[in-house]
Parts: sequence; C-alpha cells; structure tokens
Amino acid sequence: MIGILQWTTLAVCGIVALARIPSALRGENRSLFFVYALMTVAILLSIDAPYLAIDQALGGTNIANLVLRFLIFAAIFFLGLRVARGFSSDDALRLITGPIGIAVAAAASLAVVVVFLMMDTAGSSAGMVAVFAKDARNAALVEYYGAAGRLYPAYITLALLPAMVRTATSSLPVLVRFSAGLMAAGSVAITLSLLSPVLPPALGYLRFIVNYTAILCLVVGLALIWLGKVLAKRTPKKQADL
Repeated sequence: MIGILQWTTLAVCGIVALARIPSALRGENRSLFFVYALMTVAILLSIDAPYLAIDQALGGTNIANLVLRFLIFAAIFFLGLRVARGFSSDDALRLITGPIGIAVAAAASLAVVVVFLMMDTAGSSAGMVAVFAKDARNAALVEYYGAAGRLYPAYITLALLPAMVRTATSSLPVLVRFSAGLMAAGSVAITLSLLSPVLPPALGYLRFIVNYTAILCLVVGLALIWLGKVLAKRTPKKQADL
C-alpha cells in the first residue's frame, strides 16, 4: 500500500508539473509549476530505488535525504505564497513572509542541518532506516531530525488553514470549495505528522500513510483550483485567483 501511495503521488505531481510547463513558459503562475516540480523531485527521493541511486552518486552518506528536506521546505514555501495570495489571506501571507515566518524557516533549517551532522549517516538508506537501526543514539537523532523536517511544513499549512476553512465554507463554486476542503485536510494531516515520534513501532506504517495522504490532498486540491479557474474563463464566476 505504501508503494502504491508513493508512486501515485509521484505520478500526480509529475503529470501536473508537465501540464504547467506551457503556462510557466508564458510567465503565468510560475510558482505553481515550481510547487509541482519541487514536489515531484522530493517524492522521487523518498522512494527506495531512486533514492539509493542518487545518494550513491552523492557519496553514500544520505546527503540525498538532506536535499529532500530542503526541497520540501522550498515547495511548501511556494505553495504557501500561492495559496495565501489566491485566497486573499493577508494574515497568512504575513505569517509566511514576515519576521515570524523567516525565523521559523531559519530555525527549522538550522535544526535539520545540525541534527544531520550529529548522526552517523554513512551508508545510503531511504528514510534513514539503516541509520536508525545503528544504535540508540542514532535512533533518537533520526526522530529529532524527522521532527525538525516536519516543523516548517506544519507551520506553513497551519498559517493557511483558516483561509482554507473560510473558502471551503463560503459561497464560492463547488469545485473551489471542495479543493479548499482537500487542502485543509492535507494541512491537518501534516500537523498530525508531528506526532510521529510517539507512534509505537507496530504503527510505524501510519507515518507514511499520513504523509503521503497530506501531500496528495494538497497537490490535488491546488490542481483542482487551477482547473476551476480555467473553467471560470468560460463561465465567469467569483474564483480564488490561483
């Protein structure tokens, strides 16, 4: 099931990224293309075979996992900007681009790098599974590393959540409201992923389900709002400007 979720999410992001290329070349909503392109590469790096091949090329010390974290940070930042502007949420935009947002991004980035450097990362391992298994110290550090990596995405999606809920309960077209609802569900899922360290080992698979469900909800919701805008050009209605 986890493999299906991974490849399905990769396919969705890749297809939408390709579909956005013509618009991006025309200079239209390039941030949407960056979101999907970055997420496509990030998801590729989360799948065993591509991860191992890429990390081996980088030296076999799990640098690919560090790259993955910053790809996710970049993708979630662009997504936050696009959604905040599209939903006309000045509060969310300030939280993302203002001093607090910059401080959270810097703190999360520093924490990710510092904890990564504290681990014995030798030996490519998707998801840092082999690093976790080395000893108790590395196991604890992998958990801290994961928590640091989830901090910034959770902050961004929580900043956007009120705007998503307002849109989902508004009088906008059904497609836009449904899309906002999907994205709100994705935001909640990302926030719940912060609880991953307290899950018992027997329920470890839930981490993957929650993470990939969150990504799917966000990227599909964003794509549907884009589709809603395209349809609105034929039948003008009040739409979120994404």
